[in-house]
This record gives sequence, structure tokens and C-alpha cells, in this order.
Amino acid sequence: MTQMLLTYQPPYDWQWMTAFLGARALQGIEQQDGEFFQRTLAVMHNGVRLSGWLRLRPLPDLNSVELEVSPSLAPVAENVAQQVRRLLDLDAQPLLIAEGLGPLAENAVGLRLPGCINRFELTVRAILGQLVSVKMAATLATRLTEKWGEPLSTPFAALTHLFPSPAAIAKLTVDDLRGIGVQAKRAACLINIAQSVEEGRLPLDDITDVQEGVRQLLAMPGIGSWTASYVAMRAWSAPDVFLGGDYLIKQRFPGMTPGKIARYAEVWKPWRTYATLHLWFNNDWQPDLP
Repeated sequence: MTQMLLTYQPPYDWQWMTAFLGARALQGIEQQDGEFFQRTLAVMHNGVRLSGWLRLRPLPDLNSVELEVSPSLAPVAENVAQQVRRLLDLDAQPLLIAEGLGPLAENAVGLRLPGCINRFELTVRAILGQLVSVKMAATLATRLTEKWGEPLSTPFAALTHLFPSPAAIAKLTVDDLRGIGVQAKRAACLINIAQSVEEGRLPLDDITDVQEGVRQLLAMPGIGSWTASYVAMRAWSAPDVFLGGDYLIKQRFPGMTPGKIARYAEVWKPWRTYATLHLWFNNDWQPDLP
């Protein structure tokens, strides 16, 4: 087993992050177990797919995260560490971001952007989450995993599968996915995304230009602005995405048109992704209007 310490710049709101990850944990793949977060994953290495698990524990007194990686993933431990840094937003500069957001962030300076371990998985989950609750989205993803995820033996009873690969989902039919409760149009979208990733037409792991990545997603039937922007935020760690069309965001700006909301949000550049997070989770905030 490989152990590493991953450092970050404080402050860090661990209570918020663990609650976020725990509420969205997929049965069989992820578990928030007290102070520990653990999950399964697969990583390509020299053309070979290595699979195993990781386990995380925050060490706030050391401004660090303890990372344990299964022996099977030892050859790619550094790669896994970078994925964890993305998942937990460990490279963020919270004081700089808070300064840019002003009063919006003053009571939650330690809020971080939850990223992801697997960009394809995040994209699939974003599609499954369209117009449904967080709980229902997790339920659908869990059903998907139980049906088509690869079984995996781990030391943790709760970790039993890998998330389905693009190749596995690419082979499915719309009726297959409807059978686990996925609406037909979303099912077709998932299959198309999986086929595009598998064939190299949608390189989710190699996007360097976020705007170009968003354009590629928007060209896919069934992917709208909200989903593409959400993927940009969490899969590509884009710091300046504002979900002005999101239902909850619009609720924070009563009586304002989408155009006015977008103009108001200009003040939060280049940290509008973090502004979106604060608006989602700050029920007391109100716009400062003349």
C-alpha cells in the first residue's frame, strides 16, 4: 500500500466537502466513512488498465490530506494523487478567491470546488442528474454500476465495483437503460457520449481549452448549457463558469432577467464558478441592488 500526504493552502471547509461527497456517494464505488472517504477507480498505465482503490483522510492540523492507494495502483500513485488534488480542489488559493468574491464569500472562505476522479463518470452523472434530485441521480448511477460495472475485490465491504467504462455503456441500447429508469432521450445521450469517448471523438481527459470542450459537449444531442457548464466546472476545474440559468441561482435574483443576472455576475470574474457554489449553498445571500 502506498501512502502520501497532499498539502493545501488553508482555510478548507472539510465539513462542507465531506457532506457534499457523502450525499452523492455511489453505492459500490464510493463511501464516506466518518472522517475517511474511499472509492474504487481504474487508471490506464502503458496501455494496461490498472484497477484498485484509494482512501482519503483530512488532516486539518497539518493542512494536508492523507492518501492511501491500493498496491495494485502503486505504479500510478502520482497520477492518482493528481486526481485527488482535482477532486478536492487542493490547489485552490482560497484567500485570493475570497478577495475576488467580496461579501459573497466572507462567511465561507474555505469553500472548495468539488472536482472528480473520473471525467467520464462525472459526465454520465451530470446527464443522469438532469431535472432530477441529487438522491435520484445517485440512485440511477448506482443502478448503472450494479448492472454494468466491473466487480472488484477490495478490503472494504462497501466498495464492490468499478464505474462502467465507456466501452461498456457504448454497447448498451436505449431499452437497456430505460430498464433501470433512465428516460429515453437521456439514455440515447449517454450511449452517444460513451461511443464518442470510446472512439476518441470526445477526449474528456485531454481538454485543454475549456470553451472548446463546452462547444464539443453542446454539439451532442441531449447536452444543454447547464450540463456542459457543470461538466466544465467539475471535470475540468474551470474557475470562471457561471450557471446563471440554474433554477436555484435564478431564485437568488428575484425579478431579474437572465441577462441582468449575467451582468451582475461580471463582478465575480475570474471566479464565477466559486460564486456559483456560494450562491447554491448560501440561503441568506441577497443581491446588492441600487
